[in-house]
Amino acid sequence: MVNKKMKIARVECDLSQQQLAEKVGVTRQTIGMIEAGKYNPSLKLCIGICKVLNKTLNDLFWGN
Repeated sequence: MVNKKMKIARVECDLSQQQLAEKVGVTRQTIGMIEAGKYNPSLKLCIGICKVLNKTLNDLFWGN
């Protein structure tokens, strides 16, 4: 499932995939795969992404 909510939140924070990746300690490819729905991130990575994007897990990963 494509994660449009994460991409929208990233763009709203004016971050590239590369910038977000560096902030959470993964590769740009990992962020791209999460946004494309081709990679299931660990809970730890989800929390890290949420902190950087100032969102909750529900906002980005668990909500409708």
